[in-house]
Amino acid sequence: MASKDAQNQGSRGLPGFLPGASDPDHSLYVSSSNPENQVWQSGHPPPGSLPPGLDYLSQLDLIVVHQQVELLGMILGTETVNKYEIKNSLGQRIYFAVEESVCFNRTFCSTLRSCTLRITDNSGQEVITVNRPLRCDSCWCPCFLQELEIQAPPGTVVGYVAQKWDPFLPKFTIQNANKEDILKIVGPCATCGCFGDVDFEVKTVNENLTIGKISKYWSGFVNNVFTNADNFGIHVPADLDVRVKAAMIGACFLFDFMFFEHSLAGL
Repeated sequence: MASKDAQNQGSRGLPGFLPGASDPDHSLYVSSSNPENQVWQSGHPPPGSLPPGLDYLSQLDLIVVHQQVELLGMILGTETVNKYEIKNSLGQRIYFAVEESVCFNRTFCSTLRSCTLRITDNSGQEVITVNRPLRCDSCWCPCFLQELEIQAPPGTVVGYVAQKWDPFLPKFTIQNANKEDILKIVGPCATCGCFGDVDFEVKTVNENLTIGKISKYWSGFVNNVFTNADNFGIHVPADLDVRVKAAMIGACFLFDFMFFEHSLAGL
């Protein structure tokens, strides 16, 4: 029995986070015969095995984050709160995210604004809370760079997304609840995405191995110029810990604020 436990621990790399950390037997099914209109409903995961509501993420190797278009903001030219649908590869919605922020911050702090993003499942239950404080994003202020706090369920911190100083490339780390680095995210030197996808590579901490990517999808000139909708794809191993997947969803929100909200790629 002891040798089997040791073998399981050895296969995990960083216990509880990297691929191989868990493989729960979940029963997931969809509620409609039309994939695009389907939403996921969860079966009965083993009690206490995962944070409540994150069982939706346990078998996914692609998570799509779609920003909803705010027509009122487009017409009036005002900054409205961001809203996102989070879907699987079949287009089935698994979560819905809404930004909470005050109008003053959206107007005067713009993309640097402090806010909270509340992520609910299809029953309306809040399962993930993303807190973003007001911080700098300039390489000239390396001590006060961007950071997100990820809670799942709300009130329980499971990780952070932290910007790291680099003079040339956008770099971030995924951290656990103790602020220990788990993975790194390295973006390209140019993030305008005018004529193609923008890929942020997900790497091990030493940056020797790429295990996935977060992509801002290019949807064409007409869509990108005449709407304010951004689409992201999170490509990761299916057995990556769900807490890390939740943090990567938060990273998508952060990238949207930092690089695409007022760029040519997102206007």
